[in-house]
Amino acid sequence: MENIDITVLRQLLAWRIENKKALLVTVVRTWGSSPRPIGSIMAMCEDSRVTGSVSGGCIEDDLIRQNTQAQALADQAPRFVRYGISADEAHRFGLPCGGTLELLLEYNPDAQKLKELIDQLGQGHLVSRQVELATGQVTLIPTDKPAELSLGPAHLINTFGPEYRMLIIGAGQMSEYLATMALFNGFSVTVCDPRDEYRSSWSVPGVTIDHGSPDDMVTKLKPDSRTCIVALTHDPKLDDLALLEALQTEAFYVGAIGSRRNNESRKQRMIEHFDHTEQSLAKLRGPIGIYIGSKTPSEIAVSVMAEILAVKNGVQLSKQMSVGQAKTELNI
Repeated sequence: MENIDITVLRQLLAWRIENKKALLVTVVRTWGSSPRPIGSIMAMCEDSRVTGSVSGGCIEDDLIRQNTQAQALADQAPRFVRYGISADEAHRFGLPCGGTLELLLEYNPDAQKLKELIDQLGQGHLVSRQVELATGQVTLIPTDKPAELSLGPAHLINTFGPEYRMLIIGAGQMSEYLATMALFNGFSVTVCDPRDEYRSSWSVPGVTIDHGSPDDMVTKLKPDSRTCIVALTHDPKLDDLALLEALQTEAFYVGAIGSRRNNESRKQRMIEHFDHTEQSLAKLRGPIGIYIGSKTPSEIAVSVMAEILAVKNGVQLSKQMSVGQAKTELNI
């Protein structure tokens, strides 16, 4: 499953190629609580089809009512609309706690520019999409850093990134659960396992399977700040070298399954044999996951996916939420 932004842009492009009138909607400002963050996008076709979202559904319904007639979607400059200004409106449109959000509506975006954007994202590039508010003209600007949406007097700039990627070392049962959840959260997933007996029973569609050495796969993948690497084999011969390679990259999450004792042994091996220090291993997570009392492979995978998403979204998790710390405090 693709990153939701890319999915929206692909569908919008398909409509425009078919010469259908369509609308690109972007959340540009919010006040109070909001169902979707700034920068979220949705697209709407003249036949009322919608992809993506800017709220829980009520605002989408209102946009459909106002913009599905041909004359309503005629070519025009972008315009702003605001929802939830009054308490009554907030209640009507399902905005919590009197929240308010402002949207930018772009009418019939240029298909060629959409294709260029999607192509660049598909090649793994970060791209800032600059919209001239007076005319709707779009300029694509390559960039090397993610950025928050920027709204000025003359331009809107929304930065789009390639898919988040997950590399899983090991093709076991827990890997299947974790890969499935990662796909539904918009990650591109690769599973690396040189063991035929594990790969042969893999059953999750949409995942790239690699039979090479895990450390070589890390090098081949060239992890960036939108990549996470999770070792799930419990086999030091497979996990350790891959983790050592991963620690030298910009991957936002590097971790391994295992008990507190096994993870401590892994760190000691890396310190004694690979010249690492406690400081250089600070990025290495283990035991991975947040503590939810999980025992089955599926529950453990939920725990791991929750931690990965928290790190991805910049949430500072307390030590008490980590599996190792919680089990220590509970004397488990």
